[in-house]
Amino acid sequence: MLNTRQNNILKMIVEEYIRLARPVGSKSICTFLNLSSATIRNEMAYLEEQGFLEKTHTSSGRVPSEDGYRYYVEHLMKPKEMTGEDVLKLQTIFKNHSLEFNDVILKSMEIISEITNYTSVVLGNASLDNRLKKVEVVPIDSSNVIAIVITDKGHVEHKNISIDCNISVEEIHKMVDLINSLLVNTPIDEISEKLEFEIKPIIGKYIEQHEAVYNVFYNAFNDFTIKNDIHFMGRKNILNQPEFDSVSKVKNIVSKLDDRQIISNIEEDESGINVYIGKESKIDDDVTIVKTKYIVDGKAGTIAVIGPKRMEYDRVVSILDYIKKNIER
Repeated sequence: MLNTRQNNILKMIVEEYIRLARPVGSKSICTFLNLSSATIRNEMAYLEEQGFLEKTHTSSGRVPSEDGYRYYVEHLMKPKEMTGEDVLKLQTIFKNHSLEFNDVILKSMEIISEITNYTSVVLGNASLDNRLKKVEVVPIDSSNVIAIVITDKGHVEHKNISIDCNISVEEIHKMVDLINSLLVNTPIDEISEKLEFEIKPIIGKYIEQHEAVYNVFYNAFNDFTIKNDIHFMGRKNILNQPEFDSVSKVKNIVSKLDDRQIISNIEEDESGINVYIGKESKIDDDVTIVKTKYIVDGKAGTIAVIGPKRMEYDRVVSILDYIKKNIER
């Protein structure tokens, strides 16, 4: 752990760099901390040695390292009190009883994006305790059917399935009957496993093209369980940050935000407000993701803010926490 003076200097450098996006030198700290320039330079050299600060090529000042931001978030940052204006904007959404639950989440995250100038994303609503009630198939033509999965919570998912011309619709219906007689009341996220261990060993007795039919349904259920509903707000906001001013940086971040699999990985398991800095974000070394899981009426989802590593952590953490508490209330 650092001593009080080192903590104060690191906190000031992080907050100055967040505010101005330019390296911080000893002179800009002297007046605030009432210390000599030499003392501050020594402490900054020590903080750099410990891995909390980095020197840039273009300036004699320092910028926070990934470890510096992590130390700031865990030991120095105090969540920032929300402004009355921010609270008012969000309360207008939470008190609007004509809005559907999903719209409340989307509109509140839209406001986050607007007031922070970062990108926000909602992943949901995966239902935690949905169990299979029924599977139906509707033939479209000789090579396509629509599979309809209905859960005990009234959740309905449709999936267009392409079938091999050698598989008859009759075989597909036999498979559906098998699933409906053996797997009803199974939690949705356990169906792929049950197909593997309970249906696969016996399917050959009932269905001729059993391997092909099995694969069709196994893949379909696998898709149902990993699929996330993804909504972005302020997708371009992150590109307005000075960190992303080169063409290669912009191309990289745009391709990552367009990659559904990468964005699906933003899903959060922990219920607190969690901060993933730089490499931890799994998106870009200059990106931070602040995210949390919400659970309402058995439905779980993730709300997240994507911004530069140099984001206003104290403000984002407060606003995200406020939204989480209000939607779970």
